[in-house]
Amino acid sequence: MKTWFAIPLWQRVVAALILGAITGYFWGPGAESIKIIGDIFIDFIKMLIVPLIFFSVVSGVASIGNLGKLGSVGWRAILLFVITGQVAVWLGLALGTWLEPGVGLDTSGITMGETPDPAPFDWREMLRSMIPVSPVSVMADVRVLPLIVFSLLVGIGILLARGDVEDDDEAESESGVRGAAMIARAFDGGALIFQKITIIVMELTPFGVFALMAWVVGTLGLDAVAALAKLVGLNYLGCLLIIGVMYTGILALMARVSVIGFFRGMVDAIAVAYSTASSSATLPVTLRCTQRNLGVSKPTSSFVVSLGSTINMDGTAMYLGLATLFGAQIFGVDLSMADYFMIALLATVGSIGAAGIPGGGLVMMGAIFTAVQVPLETIAFVAGVDRIMDMMRTATNVTGDATVTVTTASAMGELDKGELRSADDV
Repeated sequence: MKTWFAIPLWQRVVAALILGAITGYFWGPGAESIKIIGDIFIDFIKMLIVPLIFFSVVSGVASIGNLGKLGSVGWRAILLFVITGQVAVWLGLALGTWLEPGVGLDTSGITMGETPDPAPFDWREMLRSMIPVSPVSVMADVRVLPLIVFSLLVGIGILLARGDVEDDDEAESESGVRGAAMIARAFDGGALIFQKITIIVMELTPFGVFALMAWVVGTLGLDAVAALAKLVGLNYLGCLLIIGVMYTGILALMARVSVIGFFRGMVDAIAVAYSTASSSATLPVTLRCTQRNLGVSKPTSSFVVSLGSTINMDGTAMYLGLATLFGAQIFGVDLSMADYFMIALLATVGSIGAAGIPGGGLVMMGAIFTAVQVPLETIAFVAGVDRIMDMMRTATNVTGDATVTVTTASAMGELDKGELRSADDV
C-alpha cells in the first residue's frame, strides 16, 4: 500500500490510462462489464459539485476582508480577471467550434439516456432562472448558476455584517465581529474539508480511468484515443495562446514591463504549477516570485495573488468551454448561441468554485454539462487525460495571477520596475 501511494498520482493515472486502453482493445465490447467502477467514480465527482462550489465561493468572497478593500486595487484586479476569463472561455469555444475535436466519433455503441433538446432562448426566463428562489431546491437540482448567485450573496452578506458591527458600540461590535469571524471561519473550514474530500476522490482516479478507458476503447475502438489526443493538443494550444498572446499583450501594453523579465522572474512558480497541477500548492512560490523577482509591493501582491488563486482560472475556463463543445460533438447535442453564452458565463463565474487542487476542473465540468444538457458520459472520455491537461491549465492560471498582479501594481504605482528589469538579466 505504501508503495502505491509513493507513486505520484499523475503517474498512476497515466499507467491506468495505458492499461485501460490495452485492456479495452483486446477485450472489446465485453469491457463494458467493468464500467460500473468508472460510473462510481463519476458519481463521487457529481457528489462534490454543490458543496464544493458553495463553500469555495462563499469562502473566496469572505476572504476579501471587507467591501472597502475592493477599492482601487480590488476593482482593477477583478475587472482584469473577469475580462481575461471571458476571453479565455470564448477562445476554448472557438477552438472547439472550428477544429471540432469530437466530430466523427461513432457513439452508437454507448447506451445512455435521452438528451433533451435545448429549450428556446428567452432572456427574461434566463434572468429569472438566475435567482435562487429556493436555495435548497437549487442545491437539490444542481442548478449551478443560481447556486453561484446565492453563494456570492452569502459571501457579500458576511462582508456587510463585518462592516455593520464595526460601526456599532464597542460591546456589540466585539460580539458581532466574533460572530462574523466565526461564520467566515466555518465557510473556510467547509471549503478546506471539501477540498480534502476532493483529494480523496482523486485517489480513485486510476481505478475509474482504467475502467472508463477500457469501456471507451472496447466500445469505440482506437478512434476514441485519436479524439482524446486532439483534445489534449487543443488544450495546450489554447493555453499557449492565452500566455503568448493575451498575457504578453497585457504586460507589454498595459503594465509596460519587460515580458522576458516577467517570465524569467516567474519561472519557478510556473514550474511548480505545472508539476503539481495545483494553484493552491503554488501560492507561496507565486507570492515569493512576484515580490522578490517582479518588484510588486507586499500588500498588493498578497491581496491580488491570493484573490487570483481563488477566482482566476483562465486555463480552466478555456478548457471548460473546449470540453463542453467536445462532449456536445461526441453525442450530437446541438448547442444554441444561448447555450454558448451560458457556457461562457458559467465557465467564468464557476471557475471561482473550481478548487485550486488537481482534478478540481472535473467537478466544474460536470456542473456545466448539466446546465447545457451535455451528457455526463463525456467525463468518461476526458478523465483519463485530465491530469495531463490540468498541468498546463494550472501553469496558465498561475501565470495569469502574476500578470494581473503586476499590471495592477503598475497602475497603482506599487511596482519596482528595477527589480523586474534585474530579473531580465538573470
